[in-house]
Amino acid sequence: MIIIKHRNIFFAVTGAIVLAALVSLFAFGLHLGTDFTGGTLVQVSYDGIRPNAVPLTDMLDKAGFKSFSLRETGTSGYILRTQTLTNEQRGELSAVFSYQGGTAHIDQLTEVGPTIGLELRNKALIALGLVLLCILLFIAFAFRKVSQPVSSWIYGLIALVTLIHDIIIPVGFYAALGHFLGAQVDTLFVTAILTVLGFSIHDTIVVFDRVRENLRVNHDRNRKEDFAETAGRSLNQTFVRSINTSLTVLITLLILYFIGPASTKDFALTLLVGIIAGTYSSIFLATPLLVVFGKRVEKQK
Repeated sequence: MIIIKHRNIFFAVTGAIVLAALVSLFAFGLHLGTDFTGGTLVQVSYDGIRPNAVPLTDMLDKAGFKSFSLRETGTSGYILRTQTLTNEQRGELSAVFSYQGGTAHIDQLTEVGPTIGLELRNKALIALGLVLLCILLFIAFAFRKVSQPVSSWIYGLIALVTLIHDIIIPVGFYAALGHFLGAQVDTLFVTAILTVLGFSIHDTIVVFDRVRENLRVNHDRNRKEDFAETAGRSLNQTFVRSINTSLTVLITLLILYFIGPASTKDFALTLLVGIIAGTYSSIFLATPLLVVFGKRVEKQK
Protein backbone atom coordinates (compact mmCIF):
# COMPACT_ATOMS: atom_id res chain seq x y z
CA MET A 1 0.00 0.00 0.00
CA ILE A 2 1.11 3.56 -0.72
CA ILE A 3 1.15 4.46 2.99
CA ILE A 4 3.73 1.76 3.74
CA LYS A 5 5.77 2.59 0.65
CA HIS A 6 5.98 6.30 1.51
CA ARG A 7 6.13 5.88 5.28
CA ASN A 8 9.12 8.23 5.65
CA ILE A 9 6.99 11.09 4.32
CA PHE A 10 4.33 10.41 6.93
CA PHE A 11 6.99 10.12 9.64
CA ALA A 12 8.23 13.58 8.65
CA VAL A 13 4.69 15.02 8.69
CA THR A 14 4.08 13.42 12.10
CA GLY A 15 7.34 14.87 13.44
CA ALA A 16 6.40 18.36 12.24
CA ILE A 17 2.93 18.19 13.82
CA VAL A 18 4.27 16.87 17.13
CA LEU A 19 7.00 19.54 17.15
CA ALA A 20 4.41 22.28 16.59
CA ALA A 21 2.29 20.90 19.44
CA LEU A 22 5.29 20.75 21.80
CA VAL A 23 6.32 24.31 20.89
CA SER A 24 2.78 25.47 21.64
CA LEU A 25 2.76 23.60 24.95
CA PHE A 26 6.11 24.94 26.19
CA ALA A 27 5.57 28.45 24.81
CA PHE A 28 2.05 29.00 26.12
CA GLY A 29 1.63 26.37 28.84
CA LEU A 30 -1.71 25.01 29.97
CA HIS A 31 -4.24 27.39 31.46
CA LEU A 32 -5.35 25.30 34.45
CA GLY A 33 -8.90 25.84 35.67
CA THR A 34 -10.17 26.01 39.22
CA ASP A 35 -10.63 22.22 39.28
CA PHE A 36 -6.84 21.91 39.50
CA THR A 37 -5.66 25.19 41.01
CA GLY A 38 -8.42 25.87 43.51
CA GLY A 39 -10.91 28.72 43.29
CA THR A 40 -14.62 29.41 43.18
CA LEU A 41 -17.47 27.95 41.12
CA VAL A 42 -20.61 30.09 40.89
CA GLN A 43 -23.86 28.98 39.25
CA VAL A 44 -26.25 31.79 38.33
CA SER A 45 -29.78 31.69 36.93
CA TYR A 46 -32.13 34.39 35.63
CA ASP A 47 -35.88 34.90 35.89
CA GLY A 48 -36.06 36.44 32.44
CA ILE A 49 -33.81 36.52 29.40
CA ARG A 50 -30.18 35.62 30.00
CA PRO A 51 -27.89 38.60 29.23
CA ASN A 52 -25.25 38.37 26.53
CA ALA A 53 -21.93 36.87 27.65
CA VAL A 54 -19.66 39.50 26.03
CA PRO A 55 -20.75 42.58 28.05
CA LEU A 56 -21.09 40.37 31.11
CA THR A 57 -17.45 39.34 30.71
CA ASP A 58 -16.45 43.02 30.51
CA MET A 59 -18.34 43.71 33.74
CA LEU A 60 -16.55 40.86 35.51
CA ASP A 61 -13.21 42.28 34.34
CA LYS A 62 -14.09 45.72 35.64
CA ALA A 63 -15.21 44.24 38.98
CA GLY A 64 -11.75 42.73 39.47
CA PHE A 65 -12.48 39.08 38.70
CA LYS A 66 -9.34 37.46 37.28
CA SER A 67 -8.54 34.18 35.50
CA PHE A 68 -12.19 33.32 35.10
CA SER A 69 -14.22 31.36 32.57
CA LEU A 70 -17.91 32.02 31.92
CA ARG A 71 -20.06 29.36 30.30
CA GLU A 72 -23.76 29.14 29.55
CA THR A 73 -25.73 26.44 31.33
CA GLY A 74 -29.28 25.38 30.65
CA THR A 75 -31.51 27.96 28.99
CA SER A 76 -31.20 30.79 31.49
CA GLY A 77 -28.01 30.52 33.47
CA TYR A 78 -24.24 30.82 33.63
CA ILE A 79 -21.43 28.96 35.38
CA LEU A 80 -18.53 31.12 36.51
CA ARG A 81 -15.18 29.57 37.41
CA THR A 82 -12.74 32.00 38.93
CA GLN A 83 -10.05 32.43 41.56
CA THR A 84 -10.89 32.48 45.26
CA LEU A 85 -13.19 35.43 45.89
CA THR A 86 -12.86 38.07 48.56
CA ASN A 87 -15.82 38.92 50.79
CA GLU A 88 -16.29 42.12 48.79
CA GLN A 89 -16.44 40.22 45.48
CA ARG A 90 -18.92 37.74 46.90
CA GLY A 91 -21.16 40.65 47.85
CA GLU A 92 -20.93 42.13 44.35
CA LEU A 93 -21.85 38.93 42.51
CA SER A 94 -25.59 39.55 42.29
CA ALA A 95 -25.09 43.16 41.22
CA VAL A 96 -22.55 42.25 38.53
CA PHE A 97 -24.75 39.55 37.03
CA SER A 98 -27.89 41.75 37.26
CA TYR A 99 -26.38 44.85 35.68
CA GLN A 100 -28.48 44.61 32.47
CA GLY A 101 -31.72 44.70 34.38
CA GLY A 102 -32.37 40.97 34.71
CA THR A 103 -32.74 39.47 38.16
CA ALA A 104 -29.85 37.09 38.83
CA HIS A 105 -30.00 34.37 41.46
CA ILE A 106 -26.85 32.82 42.90
CA ASP A 107 -27.93 29.18 42.97
CA GLN A 108 -24.57 27.73 44.00
CA LEU A 109 -21.25 29.04 45.26
CA THR A 110 -18.57 26.43 45.85
CA GLU A 111 -15.02 27.01 47.01
CA VAL A 112 -12.35 24.56 45.82
CA GLY A 113 -9.21 24.74 47.96
CA PRO A 114 -5.72 24.45 46.40
CA THR A 115 -5.16 21.14 48.23
CA ILE A 116 -8.21 19.59 46.56
CA GLY A 117 -7.12 21.04 43.21
CA LEU A 118 -3.66 19.51 43.59
CA GLU A 119 -5.21 16.15 44.53
CA LEU A 120 -7.43 16.22 41.43
CA ARG A 121 -4.44 17.06 39.22
CA ASN A 122 -2.38 14.20 40.66
CA LYS A 123 -5.26 11.76 40.28
CA ALA A 124 -5.74 12.84 36.66
CA LEU A 125 -2.06 12.16 35.89
CA ILE A 126 -2.20 8.81 37.71
CA ALA A 127 -5.32 7.83 35.77
CA LEU A 128 -3.61 8.72 32.49
CA GLY A 129 -0.49 6.74 33.41
CA LEU A 130 -2.50 3.69 34.49
CA VAL A 131 -4.49 3.74 31.25
CA LEU A 132 -1.29 3.71 29.17
CA LEU A 133 0.28 0.94 31.28
CA CYS A 134 -2.82 -1.26 31.15
CA ILE A 135 -3.08 -0.82 27.39
CA LEU A 136 0.57 -1.85 26.96
CA LEU A 137 0.12 -4.98 29.11
CA PHE A 138 -3.17 -5.93 27.46
CA ILE A 139 -1.79 -5.71 23.91
CA ALA A 140 1.34 -7.63 24.87
CA PHE A 141 -0.89 -10.35 26.34
CA ALA A 142 -3.41 -10.37 23.48
CA PHE A 143 -0.64 -10.72 20.88
CA ARG A 144 1.44 -13.16 22.93
CA LYS A 145 1.19 -15.85 20.23
CA VAL A 146 2.60 -13.48 17.62
CA SER A 147 6.40 -13.61 17.74
CA GLN A 148 7.44 -13.53 14.09
CA PRO A 149 8.79 -11.29 12.82
CA VAL A 150 7.82 -8.79 15.54
CA SER A 151 7.46 -9.61 19.23
CA SER A 152 4.13 -9.01 20.97
CA TRP A 153 5.80 -6.38 23.17
CA ILE A 154 6.61 -4.36 20.06
CA TYR A 155 2.92 -4.18 19.19
CA GLY A 156 2.27 -2.81 22.67
CA LEU A 157 5.12 -0.29 22.53
CA ILE A 158 4.05 1.00 19.12
CA ALA A 159 0.49 1.39 20.38
CA LEU A 160 1.91 3.34 23.32
CA VAL A 161 3.88 5.62 20.99
CA THR A 162 0.77 6.37 18.95
CA LEU A 163 -1.20 7.09 22.13
CA ILE A 164 1.46 9.54 23.32
CA HIS A 165 1.15 11.20 19.90
CA ASP A 166 -2.63 11.35 20.39
CA ILE A 167 -2.14 13.06 23.77
CA ILE A 168 0.46 15.60 22.64
CA ILE A 169 -1.57 16.92 19.69
CA PRO A 170 -4.76 17.95 21.57
CA VAL A 171 -2.74 19.15 24.58
CA GLY A 172 -0.61 21.39 22.34
CA PHE A 173 -3.73 22.60 20.57
CA TYR A 174 -5.42 23.35 23.89
CA ALA A 175 -2.37 25.28 25.08
CA ALA A 176 -2.74 27.59 22.07
CA LEU A 177 -6.51 27.77 22.63
CA GLY A 178 -5.93 28.76 26.25
CA HIS A 179 -3.41 31.43 25.28
CA PHE A 180 -5.51 33.09 22.59
CA LEU A 181 -9.08 32.39 23.78
CA GLY A 182 -8.63 31.72 27.51
CA ALA A 183 -9.74 28.07 27.44
CA GLN A 184 -9.07 26.40 30.79
CA VAL A 185 -8.02 22.82 31.48
CA ASP A 186 -10.60 21.19 33.73
CA THR A 187 -11.91 17.71 34.47
CA LEU A 188 -13.87 17.74 31.19
CA PHE A 189 -10.58 18.12 29.33
CA VAL A 190 -9.15 15.08 31.12
CA THR A 191 -12.31 13.15 30.26
CA ALA A 192 -11.89 14.13 26.61
CA ILE A 193 -8.26 12.95 26.55
CA LEU A 194 -9.17 9.58 28.08
CA THR A 195 -11.99 9.22 25.54
CA VAL A 196 -9.56 9.94 22.71
CA LEU A 197 -7.19 7.27 24.03
CA GLY A 198 -9.97 4.69 24.06
CA PHE A 199 -11.08 5.55 20.53
CA SER A 200 -7.54 5.62 19.14
CA ILE A 201 -6.39 2.34 20.67
CA HIS A 202 -9.53 0.64 19.37
CA ASP A 203 -8.66 1.74 15.84
CA THR A 204 -5.02 0.69 16.19
CA ILE A 205 -5.87 -2.74 17.58
CA VAL A 206 -8.24 -3.40 14.67
CA VAL A 207 -5.34 -2.91 12.23
CA PHE A 208 -2.90 -4.92 14.37
CA ASP A 209 -5.42 -7.73 14.72
CA ARG A 210 -5.76 -7.90 10.95
CA VAL A 211 -1.97 -8.10 10.69
CA ARG A 212 -2.00 -10.95 13.20
CA GLU A 213 -4.73 -12.78 11.29
CA ASN A 214 -2.93 -12.43 7.95
CA LEU A 215 0.31 -13.68 9.51
CA ARG A 216 -1.55 -16.73 10.80
CA VAL A 217 -3.11 -17.40 7.39
CA ASN A 218 0.31 -17.09 5.73
CA HIS A 219 1.75 -19.57 8.22
CA ASP A 220 -1.10 -22.07 7.80
CA ARG A 221 -0.87 -21.93 4.01
CA ASN A 222 2.92 -21.89 4.02
CA ARG A 223 2.83 -18.65 2.08
CA LYS A 224 6.06 -16.65 1.91
CA GLU A 225 5.25 -12.98 2.02
CA ASP A 226 7.32 -9.98 3.02
CA PHE A 227 6.14 -8.51 6.33
CA ALA A 228 5.75 -5.06 4.74
CA GLU A 229 3.35 -6.54 2.17
CA THR A 230 1.36 -8.31 4.89
CA ALA A 231 1.12 -5.12 6.94
CA GLY A 232 0.16 -3.07 3.89
CA ARG A 233 -2.53 -5.56 2.90
CA SER A 234 -3.89 -5.54 6.45
CA LEU A 235 -4.01 -1.76 6.47
CA ASN A 236 -5.76 -1.75 3.12
CA GLN A 237 -8.40 -4.16 4.45
CA THR A 238 -9.23 -1.91 7.42
CA PHE A 239 -8.66 1.54 5.86
CA VAL A 240 -12.22 2.22 4.72
CA ARG A 241 -13.67 0.98 8.01
CA SER A 242 -11.40 3.29 10.03
CA ILE A 243 -12.24 6.33 7.91
CA ASN A 244 -15.99 5.67 7.98
CA THR A 245 -16.00 5.14 11.76
CA SER A 246 -14.05 8.34 12.36
CA LEU A 247 -16.22 10.39 10.00
CA THR A 248 -19.36 9.23 11.80
CA VAL A 249 -17.94 10.34 15.14
CA LEU A 250 -16.63 13.63 13.73
CA ILE A 251 -20.03 14.54 12.28
CA THR A 252 -21.61 13.96 15.69
CA LEU A 253 -18.97 16.09 17.41
CA LEU A 254 -19.34 18.90 14.86
CA ILE A 255 -23.07 19.00 15.54
CA LEU A 256 -22.38 19.03 19.29
CA TYR A 257 -19.86 21.86 18.88
CA PHE A 258 -22.04 24.13 16.73
CA ILE A 259 -25.48 23.35 18.16
CA GLY A 260 -24.74 22.04 21.65
CA PRO A 261 -24.52 24.14 24.83
CA ALA A 262 -21.56 26.46 25.31
CA SER A 263 -20.44 24.48 28.37
CA THR A 264 -19.49 21.51 26.13
CA LYS A 265 -17.87 23.41 23.23
CA ASP A 266 -14.29 23.05 24.51
CA PHE A 267 -14.96 19.39 25.32
CA ALA A 268 -16.27 18.72 21.80
CA LEU A 269 -13.39 20.64 20.23
CA THR A 270 -10.82 18.64 22.20
CA LEU A 271 -12.47 15.40 21.08
CA LEU A 272 -12.49 16.62 17.47
CA VAL A 273 -8.77 17.35 17.45
CA GLY A 274 -7.92 14.19 19.42
CA ILE A 275 -9.96 11.84 17.23
CA ILE A 276 -8.50 13.31 14.04
CA ALA A 277 -5.03 12.79 15.55
CA GLY A 278 -5.97 9.27 16.66
CA THR A 279 -7.30 8.29 13.24
CA TYR A 280 -4.17 9.67 11.61
CA SER A 281 -1.84 7.81 13.98
CA SER A 282 -3.72 4.52 13.59
CA ILE A 283 -3.40 4.63 9.80
CA PHE A 284 -0.27 6.62 9.01
CA LEU A 285 1.92 5.97 12.07
CA ALA A 286 1.20 2.67 13.86
CA THR A 287 1.46 0.20 10.96
CA PRO A 288 4.42 1.95 9.25
CA LEU A 289 6.28 1.80 12.60
CA LEU A 290 5.45 -1.89 12.80
CA VAL A 291 7.03 -2.37 9.35
CA VAL A 292 10.16 -0.48 10.42
CA PHE A 293 10.62 -2.80 13.40
CA GLY A 294 9.87 -5.82 11.24
CA LYS A 295 12.54 -4.88 8.71
CA ARG A 296 15.03 -4.23 11.49
CA VAL A 297 14.44 -7.71 12.91
CA GLU A 298 14.83 -9.25 9.46
CA LYS A 299 18.15 -7.44 8.92
CA GLN A 300 19.43 -8.63 12.30
CA LYS A 301 18.65 -12.20 11.32
